[in-house]
Amino acid sequence: MADIIDDGQGEQQVPIRAIVPNLVTSLAACAGITSISLSSEGRFLPALWALLVACICDGMDGRIARLLNASSKLGAELDSLADFVNFGVAPAMFMYFWMTGGPMHVLDGEAVPLPLIRIMLGCSLYYAMCDCFRLARFNTMLEQPTLPYWKHFFTGVPAPGGCWMVLSPAILSLALDAKGTAPWLATALQNPWTGIFMLLFVGTLMASRLPTISLKALRIPRRMLLPVMAGLLLMVALMVSNFWMTIGVLGLLYILTVPLTCWLFLRVRGAYEKANLPPCQTGA
Repeated sequence: MADIIDDGQGEQQVPIRAIVPNLVTSLAACAGITSISLSSEGRFLPALWALLVACICDGMDGRIARLLNASSKLGAELDSLADFVNFGVAPAMFMYFWMTGGPMHVLDGEAVPLPLIRIMLGCSLYYAMCDCFRLARFNTMLEQPTLPYWKHFFTGVPAPGGCWMVLSPAILSLALDAKGTAPWLATALQNPWTGIFMLLFVGTLMASRLPTISLKALRIPRRMLLPVMAGLLLMVALMVSNFWMTIGVLGLLYILTVPLTCWLFLRVRGAYEKANLPPCQTGA
């Protein structure tokens, strides 16, 4: 919590460092709004870069607040609203414009049918509201006690993860189109029905209570340190050589972790309940 000082004349003063985290959060929101504007103009790759800036700022503001001892209720509320814009509204509108052929709604030289445009808009709204619900539930759960076996998991897909998942087909299609490889796959990924499925599927995952992996509390055995480091170095190398293609593939792989995480959760919960069961009462 930022220190509030009384100047002796009845007026409270807040240190300038308390403003810095809120400025970073505001920058994230501005990047998200910029992404929406770029998407509406059909400038999809710059819109993705704007969303990337929003993600980076979202990851930084909380850490800066803790580092500067400048956490506040205002900052927490501002962060939640910025997350709704960045990870709910911005990706939803990106998918709406991209899957319907941009502002002119022309895809592969043909006008997209109006009923399909309306369905796409409805699915985009569904995704955005699922993100809103997820963020509201997260805020209410902060004051509730957490069971020990939940410390390695999120409840539902987190908002940044949902944004990453839902944009994966678009990221892959744009990467393939930029390289001029597999045009048939790029076209298939931009099919409106693909977008409809992703918006409904990922939105439902965010609003659900399914356990998803939390990297904050993840630990690895020492014997696995070298293979994990090698894998991370390979991932960094691939991102340097082909950034968007790597990001898109990782987004699809992230979707595949959901059933695996549910299986791990059941094992962890079962082990906890077995270790904490009351002693059996046996009859004489």
